[in-house]
Amino acid sequence: MAYGQTGTGKTYTLGQLGDEDVSARGIMVRSMEDILANICLETDSVSVSYLQLYMETIQDLLDPANDSIPIVEDQKTGDVSLPGATVVEIRDQQSFLELLRVGEAHRYAANTKLNTESSRSHAILLVQIKRSVPGREADFSAETDHSSHLATNYKPPMLRKGKLVLVDLAGSERVNKSGSEGHMLEEAKSINLSLSALGKCINALAENSAHVPVRDSKLTRLLKDSFGGTSRTSLVITIGPSPRHRAETASTILFGQRAMKVENMLKIKEEFDYKSLSKRLEVQVDKLIAENERQQKAFEAEVERIRLEAQKHVMEAERNYAEALKEEKMKCQVEYMDSIKKLEEKWSLNQQKPTNNARTDGSSITEEVSELKILLQNEMQTRKAAEEEINKLKEQLHMLTKPGSAGRNSDILNLQSMLEEEIRQKKRLEEELIVLRSQFSQLNMEAGQRASYLDRSRSGAGLPGLDSLSPLRNLHCKDATNGERSSITNLHEQVGLHKILSLLESVDASVRINAVKVVANLAAEEANQEKIVEAGGLNSLLMLLSNSEDETIRRIAAGAIANLAMSESNQELIMTQGGIALLAVTAADAEDPQTLRMVAGAIANLCGNDKLQTRLRSEGGIRALLGMVRCRHPDVLSQVARGIANFAKCESRASAQGQKAGRSSLIEDGALTWIVQNSNNEASMIRRHVELALCHLAQHEVNARDMITGGALWELIRISRDCSRDDIRSLARRTLTSSRTFQSEMRRLRIEL
Repeated sequence: MAYGQTGTGKTYTLGQLGDEDVSARGIMVRSMEDILANICLETDSVSVSYLQLYMETIQDLLDPANDSIPIVEDQKTGDVSLPGATVVEIRDQQSFLELLRVGEAHRYAANTKLNTESSRSHAILLVQIKRSVPGREADFSAETDHSSHLATNYKPPMLRKGKLVLVDLAGSERVNKSGSEGHMLEEAKSINLSLSALGKCINALAENSAHVPVRDSKLTRLLKDSFGGTSRTSLVITIGPSPRHRAETASTILFGQRAMKVENMLKIKEEFDYKSLSKRLEVQVDKLIAENERQQKAFEAEVERIRLEAQKHVMEAERNYAEALKEEKMKCQVEYMDSIKKLEEKWSLNQQKPTNNARTDGSSITEEVSELKILLQNEMQTRKAAEEEINKLKEQLHMLTKPGSAGRNSDILNLQSMLEEEIRQKKRLEEELIVLRSQFSQLNMEAGQRASYLDRSRSGAGLPGLDSLSPLRNLHCKDATNGERSSITNLHEQVGLHKILSLLESVDASVRINAVKVVANLAAEEANQEKIVEAGGLNSLLMLLSNSEDETIRRIAAGAIANLAMSESNQELIMTQGGIALLAVTAADAEDPQTLRMVAGAIANLCGNDKLQTRLRSEGGIRALLGMVRCRHPDVLSQVARGIANFAKCESRASAQGQKAGRSSLIEDGALTWIVQNSNNEASMIRRHVELALCHLAQHEVNARDMITGGALWELIRISRDCSRDDIRSLARRTLTSSRTFQSEMRRLRIEL
């Protein structure tokens, strides 16, 4: 940094380009030449920003249109940065000189009595350097070469970062000597104020004062980490030989003496290069994905080949079996016809013999009978042999598909297990079809009894609308032939809602499961919800939730209640009939994530009703909602976050209308800790609901102190800056600016929105 009276050579010392005379080059050109000579452009990077501080406004000399650049200070490290400034990558000395020429052309200068080209702004050159620490890359490469290492064993390479700040301060001047008037007078005042603030900071640091007034000027804020920080600071003071300026010369020298007393704690700044690690891991993941896809395709091709080969063997065995069976059948038929023909011939011969030879004929008949018995025995043995041959062929066919047989490889066993799983699924579907058939046959029987009764009572007059049940007789015939089910809507219209609800009390568990599935699907449509409630469906669902021990029934019943709870009128009925207590008990007992998701969804719908807030909390709804976070399943947490957001929104409205006083019930029940922990959750649905809940809680002033203690203020500040949704971001900002407690705490922490 160059400090001194105007016209004493600060700009000449720092910013001289030395185009004609190389020896006249300034510190800026010499420092960049030294940096470029000592780095490797392949692995190291050098970037430059060139700015000016004019009238307490930071302007970009490389982009004059960018004339209002903010100063950002890291709360943890204390580093000062200018995120809006233009950053240019430097590869050679010539490109750097071109940047300096562009910057100097845009810098403010004026003609005064003390200097013909007096700088009217502070020029600031920022040089950023990044270098990989030697030795760390080799370790990383060695780790990536071993496929047995998991991703958690990867260590990111280490980066060493350096920042060079070169400051050409505008010269201090006395107005009566410089002759500044009008706008130049205002410029001189601004320059002297910033230099005065810099002097105060140097005095405070030299005297080890507890308070350093770095916020009095943007110049001191920008140089906060240079004086008294972790950097090495060099100060060039410039003075003039004229005795007329003896007071300014003495003041400049005293400033330099005070600055020499400031002690800096030098520190090497290193950090992990997570971006480089991320890119390398992405490349590794892409390779693994491609390899996995290749292996998957090869596996699928091998499975398909084995399936086709097995199918070919089965078809060949069936063909051989059919041919052998046909040949054996033809052989048996020929032998049978020959035997019949022989018997007919012998019978005709016996009929032609005279009666006087009756005894002889009797003996011959006896012989014929014995021969016939022998033929019959031979025929039976032949049939038995044929049956044995058929059984052998069946056993051979069974051995081709028998799981676990010797010589079968693992792929065939996997294929066989898949086939068995399909058979089991088919069997379950057939059992469900049998159950539904029994239900429909019962309904048909009742319809037939009613029809016969009406026929007897009305002498043949039929009941109108009774024939509408006739499609049920063909409903499962279509299932058997086409393998398709009729829609839930058609089933509802054909069978009747009361009949479906009556099946919820069936003794057969499978019947109850199918019936509650139908009711849940019907409840998903808003047009059916009122009908279900009027028919007593809500009562039946609550009874199932209370009495059933089947996890599937409880899950589907909770889902149906969640669908019904979308209507405001149904919400009051659910509360009146003790639904929230049943849902709380179910939430405490259930372990299945899907059941908890349904229960959390139902409670979340109830949380959005302003009239039910007090009762919902008193009956354990909020505690049940918070208790379900133990599951840690994203779907469950999303519903929990939605319920908390709905409850906080209702509380916010009640507070604004003067209907509620005191702290939020969510804070009293200990929900704030979970809300703060999940306000930056990776899942967008959870994060969005939690951010809304935080904003609504912060709108009530009485909650502010608890939220500050619980760490919610920092999350609100983050939401007001980084939230992807404009409405939530503006709500957080509006809430922070309207709260006196938050504003006081932010002033204490020196946080600006």
